[in-house]
Amino acid sequence: MKLKPGAKTETRIHMDTPLAQMKLKDTILSFLYKYKSKITDPTIILCIGTDRSTGDALGPLVGTKLTQYKLPYIRVYGNLDNPVHAANLDETIAKIHTTYHYPFIIAIDAGLGRHSSVGMIDVKDGPLKPGTGVNKELTPVGNMHLTGLVNIGGYMEYFVLQSTRLSLVMKMADIIAYGIQAGIREFFQKQAQAE
Repeated sequence: MKLKPGAKTETRIHMDTPLAQMKLKDTILSFLYKYKSKITDPTIILCIGTDRSTGDALGPLVGTKLTQYKLPYIRVYGNLDNPVHAANLDETIAKIHTTYHYPFIIAIDAGLGRHSSVGMIDVKDGPLKPGTGVNKELTPVGNMHLTGLVNIGGYMEYFVLQSTRLSLVMKMADIIAYGIQAGIREFFQKQAQAE
């Protein structure tokens, strides 16, 4: 997949698609090449959500799984032990910008959508607007972002997130964590070979 510089892009991959992990890795890699001049070492992965709600635990689960890969060129904010959520998002964003000079941020969050969209992983340009699925206005964050659509939106959003199937969230977290780490690993390895 070749992305045109400056073009707004969005890619959707269903988690049950054969080779979803590899397709997500290729998508992440394409986005990283598009942003090549802005990529920083370390790249910041901001995983938003809370472990107190099954559906909203996608971000912290991805963060926990990414941390286990022990990649030297990423810093993960948000995991099951230290989630980044509505109450500490602004503080975390400020900490990132204080610690790193012009960081490249990939934001990850759970989302709600139409019945036909449940199970989709959206990869998009620009900042994530966390809280949109539950009608909250939180600070937009990220140079690019991933949203995992975990359930149906449009009514009783908090209840819907609470009643989301854990198996769906876990499977999606595995796919996202693998796709991100594999894409970032390949990107930095190819950059090192080119030097």
